[in-house]
Amino acid sequence: MPDGRTLAALLQLASPALPVGAYSYSQGLERAIHDGEVADEGSATAWIVDVVLGALAHFDAPALVRLHAAWMRDDDAGVARWNARVLATRETKELRAETLQMGASLAKLVAAWERGSPALRERVATLAEPTFPTAYAAAAVALGVDAMDAVVAFLWGTAENLVAAALKAGPFGQLAGQRFLLAAQGAVAEATEIAATIDDDDLWSSAPGLAITSARHETQYSRLFRS
Repeated sequence: MPDGRTLAALLQLASPALPVGAYSYSQGLERAIHDGEVADEGSATAWIVDVVLGALAHFDAPALVRLHAAWMRDDDAGVARWNARVLATRETKELRAETLQMGASLAKLVAAWERGSPALRERVATLAEPTFPTAYAAAAVALGVDAMDAVVAFLWGTAENLVAAALKAGPFGQLAGQRFLLAAQGAVAEATEIAATIDDDDLWSSAPGLAITSARHETQYSRLFRS
């Protein structure tokens, strides 16, 4: 178990108050609601769980583990390689813009913190096109959060943002939102186990349905979330 300070740092990483603009994206969920693919509590729960257990569990979270290790050992080539791989998995303009915007925002924050080594802060500040998982791993290292705890926070923050998007864009109330989060707990636990054990050769990130929905959202006439 992390000590009190480390736990507080972990909660900071998972908090919606982290100023990276996550609240402004729905990762295609708004379009899925618009198209009727997500129309009730069951389909919304399935969407959120599937996102966590899909590419997040099988690529983003394992990549975060590897990025955390690279930041820890001052492996700039490893950081750059995994950052490029993360960026290459973004299947739409919208998803690419999201990870780059959130990554740049978090990288600036890490560089400005008086936590972590000056060398780490400088390396984060000078990294070209940091993706969100890359900056998140650096933030975890700066705050003294280990890799697997950081994965839990990363997955939970993503799930919580999807729940918030569902409540804003769909016909769901606050009690339904809490049930979504309860379902997300199991998905996050399972995804964390996958991230801890998956080999490089078994990583995958393709999510055609999500990519198509995200691409449709880019041209949606009326929307609450960024494209």
